[in-house]
Amino acid sequence: MSRSSVEAFQVMKNVAQHPDDYLTEWKKRHQLPVIGIFPMNFPVEIIAATGALPVIIQDSREPISEGNTILAEFYCGYTRSIADQTMKGQLDVFDAFMNADHCIQLLGAVDVVREMLSDKPVYFEHLIAAMDDSWTKEQVQKKIHAFIAEAERITGTSISDEALTSCIQSNNRNRQLLRQIFEARRNGDAQFSPAELQTMIVSSMIMDKDEHTALLETVLAEAASKPRDNRIRLHLSGHFCHAPRVELFDLLEECGAVIVDDDLYTGSRYISTDVKESLAPRAALAGWYFDRNENIPCPTRVQKTVNWDEYLINALNKSGAEGVIVMMAKFCEAHMFYYPELRKALEAQNIPHLLIETEHEGIPVETLRTRVEATIERIRRKSPTRQTTQESA
Repeated sequence: MSRSSVEAFQVMKNVAQHPDDYLTEWKKRHQLPVIGIFPMNFPVEIIAATGALPVIIQDSREPISEGNTILAEFYCGYTRSIADQTMKGQLDVFDAFMNADHCIQLLGAVDVVREMLSDKPVYFEHLIAAMDDSWTKEQVQKKIHAFIAEAERITGTSISDEALTSCIQSNNRNRQLLRQIFEARRNGDAQFSPAELQTMIVSSMIMDKDEHTALLETVLAEAASKPRDNRIRLHLSGHFCHAPRVELFDLLEECGAVIVDDDLYTGSRYISTDVKESLAPRAALAGWYFDRNENIPCPTRVQKTVNWDEYLINALNKSGAEGVIVMMAKFCEAHMFYYPELRKALEAQNIPHLLIETEHEGIPVETLRTRVEATIERIRRKSPTRQTTQESA
């Protein structure tokens, strides 16, 4: 990358690692609210249409201290981190909070936010998880109208269809650029490392979309493709709320693997689906919720016509991934309940996979290295071509 593209990427990296600095500067520059959003399905276009900045709240990499005194240890790392950040004043930069997903642990964290930041609006409206019921579409449409009404109340700004359409277009453009990068990776272009891809996604979750898109365009305009190598091709699966630790990516590459696809929230799941610009904006936002689960099914949703394991098998066939690393955030009930079905499907197809349970406190790298190396060796033994290549080397 040239100097300008390196500088553009560094801006995204700084935002991903130090979001408070960016948010403080943005508020000073625009004199408008910053609204904290919890994962995974809130339509951020609604907040953006008021002029406020929607920000998906990230897991902090700081050790959890005070958060452990207010939430039990069987809460997942993300929710304990939210509680910890709240107790330490690190969420004070937000002017309000909105949530669209029902998760018992997340609601516990949101209650901490509501109690400790009682002077700030905390709004929860649950998007229906049963996608097939006859009344679901009508209910989701009502929820979209409720989100809009609350965003208007919090910000004191009326949301027009024109503003919604403009924000939909802006967010679609950002998703499309990110999908280009991920599609290139799927096709064998290794120009960006997994850590760099995660930086792009996380910074997109935080930044003004037009600002972020301009940075992406600079990086992409000067990026040089890097051809596929002969490393083992892996798919990363799981992690619905927060980004995996970068050291896990490094470990996989050190063991001779390359990540070619994923269904992570801070990855393909986040950018998978555009809001249809051909529809009226309020109807389009409701439709996005359904389309998203069609594109990458989520085990937190119930839909008879799609399921996560079938999607995963098809994704492996498209990308040529030879194995799956399943990353399960410790105590993530939705993932724990669904994993047996996922494992059954992978085993039926004789697809090597490794389950890694992740924690906020980190992963035992050297212990994990042995398991990853064993999985990669299994993949090599499964493929005669791989064995021949290794013997020739």
